[in-house]
Amino acid sequence: MNQNLKNKIFSLLKKLILIAVFLFVFTFAEIYWAMGSFSERMSSGCLDCSFFDDAYLMSVFTTVFLTIVFLLFTLIKNKYLQIGLELVFLISIWFLWNYGIFVDRESSWSTYLLNEEIMYTLSFSFFPILVLSTVMLFALHYILGKL
Repeated sequence: MNQNLKNKIFSLLKKLILIAVFLFVFTFAEIYWAMGSFSERMSSGCLDCSFFDDAYLMSVFTTVFLTIVFLLFTLIKNKYLQIGLELVFLISIWFLWNYGIFVDRESSWSTYLLNEEIMYTLSFSFFPILVLSTVMLFALHYILGKL
């Protein structure tokens, strides 16, 4: 095999692993930071499921999906557009997971309206999502730039 091709494959694998690790760790941390106050509450969808299991599975699904999306975004030459799209996807996914946790562990046991669910989720999620998404993307792009 051509040495240049080996280097490209190795570089792609390094990027893939780095993106996946960052996404998993930061997603798991974000879920616990934003929704950790509901960790002791029972899930309405699965009475035997722990908060840790939910956070772990959500982190795995996010890692698989967004790793593929972020790798596709590396084809975009404009770095500002690339980071902007990554930020939109990351924030959207994280907010949807947080909304799901809030509905599953809090609002399904009570009488919340849709707009109340969204506002409560936003109030719990705003700061953790803002901080962790910014730190993650800048750290990821800084490290990827060094590779």
